[in-house]
Amino acid sequence: MAMETLKLEVRGMTCANCARSVERKLAGTPGVTKATVDLAGASASVEYDGATVKPEALAHAVRQLGYEVPA
Repeated sequence: MAMETLKLEVRGMTCANCARSVERKLAGTPGVTKATVDLAGASASVEYDGATVKPEALAHAVRQLGYEVPA
């Protein structure tokens, strides 16, 4: 298991509920071991197994919630 860490910029979060939604979505993604969202910093830090999930899939998961993740 090759653990990696990714920091994503997440635009469009306006409240703590937004941040919790993003955190839950990322944490529930197969291959993710830990997800932490920083509302003030407009970012998410994700620890994941690089053999199971790719960074683009994590960005896509956030986009599914309606938030913007710049490329």
